[in-house]
Amino acid sequence: MAAPNVLILRAPGTNCDAETAFAFQQAGAKTEVLHINRLLEQPTLFRQFQILCVPGGFSYGDDIGSGRILGNQMLHHLVDEMLRFKADGKLILGICNGFQVLMKSPVLLETDAADGPSATLTVNDCGRYQDRWVRLQTQGTKCVFLTGIEQMYLPVAHAEGKFVARDEQTLKRLEAAGQLVLRYAPADNPNGAMADVAGVCDATGRVLGLMPHPERHIDPTQHPRWTRGEAGAVGDGLQMFRNAVAYFG
Repeated sequence: MAAPNVLILRAPGTNCDAETAFAFQQAGAKTEVLHINRLLEQPTLFRQFQILCVPGGFSYGDDIGSGRILGNQMLHHLVDEMLRFKADGKLILGICNGFQVLMKSPVLLETDAADGPSATLTVNDCGRYQDRWVRLQTQGTKCVFLTGIEQMYLPVAHAEGKFVARDEQTLKRLEAAGQLVLRYAPADNPNGAMADVAGVCDATGRVLGLMPHPERHIDPTQHPRWTRGEAGAVGDGLQMFRNAVAYFG
């Protein structure tokens, strides 16, 4: 099969679109970076792609909350096309701010009409921005993007990355369903997330949101201690993008 087409969604303030596109290209995909206004003008553009990625950055400056404006634009104007995209068996990835955006739509986690969203991402326990490298562990085999990956070392860069489930019962339900697919190593939790959750997937395993940045560690020289011989042959994040491409192979 031909290389899958990846839509990298850009909005005012997004600053990781080029790195994310490069990561997908290194994994063998074709990429196109489109501004949100293009999709709002022509929502059917989604149908030209097999993978949708909402990258990191500070969409709309996070002026009223991280990812809130872009998330509401997508929820109120593009949700039908996004749900169709998902129903067609395609892949969706949200990284950092993109994770915050996906949490505001029904494509990632269910929203109960009476109780509201299953979970949210809120202000770090430390009350400030965190920019550092963390060790991560995968959980289960549900998520397409994490196939064959047991652990990763990736950077985080966020002020509102604390995963909080609606209640303990919801957390247990998500865990039992295998949707809490990525966790911080206990000593590396940068934000106080419940159960050390760094990333979650939907019930199909084809939609993933995560706070760490895999696109910032696709080459061994990006490892902060590569000169000391601690880096692998490739960056830890590259396999995620390879998995997405291989899914359509």
